[in-house]
Amino acid sequence: QVQLLESGGGSVQAGGSLRLSCAASGYTYKYGCMGWFRQAPGKEREGVASIDIFVGSIFYAGSVKGRFTMSRNNAENTVSLQMNSLKPDDTAMYYCAATSSPRNCGQLRHFDYNYWGQGTQVTVSS
Repeated sequence: QVQLLESGGGSVQAGGSLRLSCAASGYTYKYGCMGWFRQAPGKEREGVASIDIFVGSIFYAGSVKGRFTMSRNNAENTVSLQMNSLKPDDTAMYYCAATSSPRNCGQLRHFDYNYWGQGTQVTVSS
């Protein structure tokens, strides 16, 4: 059984930084994607960043490119999202997600992902 557990959310002022982590237990797929998504109240869930597990390529949404950095620790089966220069528009619930089969990870399509964490709240004040 795959379980994804996020941690590291919180409140920060604009310009600040936060680091999110996701521990993936039971996730043993060699091919697929792990990603970070976010959803603000009244808005659709949007992709933030993803990693192709086999190749190691990392993809970012245009809105976070240059500010957010995703990484993966294969030995610990965790992924992280370092968020710098945070803006109020980054305020949302952030979710860790993973697929059970190969996908085009760069498309950041939430419906490609089978497994989801419970989410961690990120609030950025101006």
